[in-house]
Amino acid sequence: MSDQVMIPNVPMASIIAIAVSLVVSVGLPIVLCILVYRKTKARISGFFIGAAAFVLFARVLEQILHALVLGAAGTAITGNTWLYALYGGLAAGIFEETGRYLAMKLCMKKSLNKQNAIMYGVGHGGIEAILLAGLACVNNLVIAVMINSGQAPMLLSVSGVNESVYQQALGQLMAVATTPSWLFYMVGLERISAIIFHISASYLVYLAVSRKKPLYYLLAILVHFLMDAAVVAAGRYLPVLLLEVLLLLGSAVFGFVIWRMYRKEQVPTA
Repeated sequence: MSDQVMIPNVPMASIIAIAVSLVVSVGLPIVLCILVYRKTKARISGFFIGAAAFVLFARVLEQILHALVLGAAGTAITGNTWLYALYGGLAAGIFEETGRYLAMKLCMKKSLNKQNAIMYGVGHGGIEAILLAGLACVNNLVIAVMINSGQAPMLLSVSGVNESVYQQALGQLMAVATTPSWLFYMVGLERISAIIFHISASYLVYLAVSRKKPLYYLLAILVHFLMDAAVVAAGRYLPVLLLEVLLLLGSAVFGFVIWRMYRKEQVPTA
């Protein structure tokens, strides 16, 4: 281990990009929650039910599956891009859409309508944005401030008691310092796409529950699977910017179709 590692300062353009993505990741869910509440009178409880369902099914139960399957399969799955894409997409689709279905059926039984389904989607996609992207942006900002204020050597000296910890800390510092500034905007762009998708998928699952038509639930799983698998597989061949633009376009098309369905539906509010 060396204490003489030179870490370049983080450009102001990178700090601004990280801050913008942080605002999008944390602010967009809050703004959408307020807008949906004011425009549709949906219950705020739907937001928190959606957030709780995501945490339970995506961050707890799905992660347990990954630990078991990937731990047993080793690189047989992670080392094969196509297999990993299929596995990851299917797991995400089944767990998250099942979480939506059960939450709406069990926790929103007396309040389930299309407005509250949209609020649920805001909560589901919103907490994902906050936990996955928002916290990462905060971490990157802290690292950027430490680097630019000259505290990086101190962090490395503390990490230096263990080689693996040292290398991990060094890798994080160098990544923030050397990543092209525009790439940090991709975090926020991806969250916009994801939130559009989650709101749209929540409406499909709402139809499955309210109309007792499981086909909508299966359709939500299929769309979720296709989008997640495509992102993993295409990420191997496409530039990041093109991939994120295509993802945004795909989510926008899906969202437009769902919006048309939402506008045409005439049901009593709960």
